[in-house]
Amino acid sequence: MTASLDDPELLLGRWRMSRLVEDRREATRSTISGWLDLTRVADNRIHWAESGRWHRPDVDVEVRRALWLVHQERGWWVLFEDGRDFHPWLPGDPVVHDCRPDTYGGLVSGTPERWTIQWDVSGPEKDYTMATELVRP
Repeated sequence: MTASLDDPELLLGRWRMSRLVEDRREATRSTISGWLDLTRVADNRIHWAESGRWHRPDVDVEVRRALWLVHQERGWWVLFEDGRDFHPWLPGDPVVHDCRPDTYGGLVSGTPERWTIQWDVSGPEKDYTMATELVRP
């Protein structure tokens, strides 16, 4: 029996991150390569820290992003670094983040050994897909 992603504590540690961004509006493809570190900071709180290099058609830039995975009364949630709700942690089920005027539709899937995060972003200001693969180094 394979363990599921439902318990993000099974994901603690360092992950090699590969991300493909396909911007439909600009008709470009770019990649991000780097690391995701998931670190428990309290019984109900995991820090999510991404770092890497964004390889764009015209330039490479360093990128960083931080989020939180927090277990609340309503289950595990992904929060922005400043504590605002992003989306529920529901591996295998689609999630939606309304970031007006655009909408983010996401899906986390896989196993605790190899997992993916997919986003389809659409609206008047953004139109892209983002697929991230995470594997243990």
